[in-house]
Amino acid sequence: MDYFTALLTRFFSILFGLLPFRVIYVLADFLSFLLYRVIGYRKAVVEDNLRKCFPEKSDEEINRLIRLSYKNLADITVESFKGFMMSERQIVARHKALNTELSDKLFESGKSAIFLPNHYGNWEWGALSASLQLKSETVVFYKPLSNPYVDRLIQKNRSRTGAKLISIQKTSRIFIKQKGKTTGYVMASDQSPSNANRSIWVSFLGRETAFLHGPETYARKYDIPVVFVDIQRVKRGFYTMFFILITDKPTELKEGEITARFAAILEKIIREKPENWLWSHRRWKLKKEPETFTK
Repeated sequence: MDYFTALLTRFFSILFGLLPFRVIYVLADFLSFLLYRVIGYRKAVVEDNLRKCFPEKSDEEINRLIRLSYKNLADITVESFKGFMMSERQIVARHKALNTELSDKLFESGKSAIFLPNHYGNWEWGALSASLQLKSETVVFYKPLSNPYVDRLIQKNRSRTGAKLISIQKTSRIFIKQKGKTTGYVMASDQSPSNANRSIWVSFLGRETAFLHGPETYARKYDIPVVFVDIQRVKRGFYTMFFILITDKPTELKEGEITARFAAILEKIIREKPENWLWSHRRWKLKKEPETFTK
């Protein structure tokens, strides 16, 4: 079954790779209809997340956001398959970094940087585009898939433009190995952690929320500047990345401050266009213990 799934993934990556963008978005519209109207994929999760994060919104507004969130999810899904066969020129044109002077300045001074994208806009093309636009060695951390065949396909695709795709289980070893080398570390930072006691808790979208401790831990340990990556959809199939410096002096901030700043920026972006975040994710499944909460 695992091998069959990998073959199916490969088939769709070739199919979507050969189809023009205008066609894949017709398929994305159909996929959105299937996920929302027919299958109801995690519909209860999406609605619960939106209602609790935006209690001030009317039923009509919530329903509109639900529909748009499925359209966003469908677009990201077909775009991820399309990414398998996009040229480097297409990747940079469609996932363009706007202010690389910020990262260039850090690297030119001999510093590394930790880049924090999130599940907003198209994060799937990030591994492909980062190594093409950052003037440093690029390390992208990811969570390995349970299917080893699909995992190898994903690794091969996301590293084909030069990034090193590294399992999150090897994070500590990589930071030790790369010490002293100018490196751009890419760490998706809005997933739900698995351990409440190792999480950093902050107020996010009106709810006490657990965040991964890794980005802050390694930034403080190795004194590495931290950069928020704001990915915005300009129009269908075209995205921009804007780098926002969270801090270039992580060791001078109190514990939890880096994560709080990241959460505040992300919340502001989500509130402006909620439909572009991944609302089907069970983001708040972890319940906090009172003593672990950090303001």
